[in-house]
Amino acid sequence: MKTAVIVFPASNCDRDAAVALEQATGKKPVMVWHQETDLPDTDLIVLPGGFSYGDYLRSGAMAAHSPVMRAVVERAKAGAPVIGICNGFQILTEAGLLPGALLRNAGLDFVCRMTTLTVENSQSMFTSGFTKGQYVSFPVAHHDGNYFADDETLNRLEGEGRVAFRYVDNPNGSARNIAGILNDAGNVLGLMPHPERVISPLLGGVDGTLFFMGIVEAAGRKP
Repeated sequence: MKTAVIVFPASNCDRDAAVALEQATGKKPVMVWHQETDLPDTDLIVLPGGFSYGDYLRSGAMAAHSPVMRAVVERAKAGAPVIGICNGFQILTEAGLLPGALLRNAGLDFVCRMTTLTVENSQSMFTSGFTKGQYVSFPVAHHDGNYFADDETLNRLEGEGRVAFRYVDNPNGSARNIAGILNDAGNVLGLMPHPERVISPLLGGVDGTLFFMGIVEAAGRKP
């Protein structure tokens, strides 16, 4: 399985994502600088966490207009799997690949701690390593992780099974405790918590390993 990690100015989880992907696939991912205008042949694209462009304007807003994002949007619309983690989730909403927006946390504080999530949809390639209703633990580290969308959009996400993960103890005020969502085609996932930070007992957990290995296994089952 070939993977790529997009690197923006002030990305700070790109190497974490690369380590997690190499552990799951046995191959080093291609690190793609944001100024590139094309992407290599790849089976999975990851937009990592961090503070792209210093979070100026809005978190993810400037990164969404990086040259490489034209290629990411094109690939995503053609069905390529894309994951946006934390800042990557913000970028996906700003780029129009996912609905809604990530606002300032309800408490207006930066939140950095372990969170418990429930798996709401285990049928996507991103969540197939889990069972519906399973509890998993991923850490969060964000100031703008409060997911917001209007009621019509939220109802559509719920009705179409596009809520992938939900917080058990909502750390940021996200609407309906939403921690991660899918696009309508199911090939784009936005996730605020960080699975790449829990891929070893030495890091405090292995639920992230289950996440990435599930994606690899799902990709192997595709015809």
